[in-house]
Amino acid sequence: MKIILVMAITLDGKIAKTKDHFPNWTSKEDKNFFAKISKKHKVVLMGKNTFDTFKKPLKDRLNVVFTNKKNLAKIKNVMWVSGKISPILKKLEKRGYKSAVLGGGAMLNAEFLKEKLIDEVIVTINPKIFGRGISLFEGDFDIDLKLLKVENINKDTIALRYRPVFCN
Repeated sequence: MKIILVMAITLDGKIAKTKDHFPNWTSKEDKNFFAKISKKHKVVLMGKNTFDTFKKPLKDRLNVVFTNKKNLAKIKNVMWVSGKISPILKKLEKRGYKSAVLGGGAMLNAEFLKEKLIDEVIVTINPKIFGRGISLFEGDFDIDLKLLKVENINKDTIALRYRPVFCN
């Protein structure tokens, strides 16, 4: 299964100020960019903290939420998961999904990166500086990337597409 990490970041590489920071700091164009990509792939993988920042599940997509919490309420278009990543991805493949968008947060992004499960990284760099906050990945990494594309989202925001070098 192809995994595409899609995240909005500040110029200083932050995805949020705190774990419950609602992502209202990005532009309308940035939100539309994420929606277009994630609807194309039909699945968004995210951690529980990221899911909790939204008012409701992302529409027209399967929201796969990684959590250690038990007995969570059934919600339409939400699949609660826990445990190792690879069996979860295999289960999604059996359901007919060929690709998914990884939408954070930092700990989940890091787990996918550690297991070399990210095929493409798309970051939109927004005209903001938080100084302190949550980075794109939590941990210590030394991964090379190959730039695939640069595109303007609006007059102040760009999207960078990379492929991790460990991908062929």
